[in-house]
Amino acid sequence: MIEIENMPHIEYRMGTFNDVLIINQQMPEFDDRTTRAVLEVRLANRDYRLLVAYVDDMPVGYQLVYALSATESYLWLAGVCPDYRQYGIATALRTQQEFWAKGQGYQQMRVKSMNRYPAMLQLLIRSGYQIDGYEDAGSSHNSKICFCKAL
Repeated sequence: MIEIENMPHIEYRMGTFNDVLIINQQMPEFDDRTTRAVLEVRLANRDYRLLVAYVDDMPVGYQLVYALSATESYLWLAGVCPDYRQYGIATALRTQQEFWAKGQGYQQMRVKSMNRYPAMLQLLIRSGYQIDGYEDAGSSHNSKICFCKAL
């Protein structure tokens, strides 16, 4: 195992919508589209799991997964604050969310990303996700690449 110099102690636990908003404010890639109201409306009456990474009780990364159907889960939102990237947080969150989803009986995880997020695209491909669709939004910058992975 490679040891990373000055590796912070990272704790993973269920988080809150406030954690998502705090993390999103620190993400230069994100705009202010994801509000508490957006989160509440999208997740109303859905089975979901919000897993957050904390350093010294400060939220630094998250993944939000919800049920699409009885057999499919969807990784809707995810992010890691820039100062905490390269510590394996995104991989740890993804692995734990996939393990949880499989334990809940989901057979597949779906996720969408965009060309403007190359690190996420690379992470998904390295993690065994396969491209299975494309949602054209008029430009390659805003269009979504659809991925799925059997759990």
